[in-house]
Amino acid sequence: MKSLLLPILLASLSVCAQTAEKTIRICDETGCSDRPRNSSTFDATHDDNPEETRRIAALTQLANKDPKAAFDLGLRYFRGDGIKRDSYQALRWMREAGDHGNQQAQLALGRFYLMGLEEMGSDPQEAEKWLLLASGSGNKEATKLLAEAQAAKKTEQENYRWRETYRKSWYGYWATGYVYYWAWGPSGWYYR
Repeated sequence: MKSLLLPILLASLSVCAQTAEKTIRICDETGCSDRPRNSSTFDATHDDNPEETRRIAALTQLANKDPKAAFDLGLRYFRGDGIKRDSYQALRWMREAGDHGNQQAQLALGRFYLMGLEEMGSDPQEAEKWLLLASGSGNKEATKLLAEAQAAKKTEQENYRWRETYRKSWYGYWATGYVYYWAWGPSGWYYR
């Protein structure tokens, strides 16, 4: 029996030594754990796409000065075109452009608020505000939508039915209905 026990004990020690070579002990405030040596941890400073980051930073810089660039940035955030989709940022940059008189942004904001944007519900009163601005600049589509916003404001039930009927086609319109003002070229962003 003793002769059998010794080889088993030696084999166990060999396995433990091999496992120790492949792992590392990591200790922090929650305790210690053994992890594989070839594993990595999340690094928040690591940029998976530095080219995308550079482009968006350059367009953001332009957007702080030019309402058309702010419109483009909002549209890119809405579509997820060259950047991760983010409805909050889309709305933020569209408002920036709309506040500085960009008629397309005002129309887009009117649509956003009339239809509701992802997690944001419909707000006919806010839609009316933006559509009045765009309509006042002579935009016929805004004038047409303004009447819808005013009707939606009167009766919430009518608003619900209208929104559910047109929401799918409206989202499809965003994919092709608006054109960017700015484009990316070899030397950076340029105005078309």
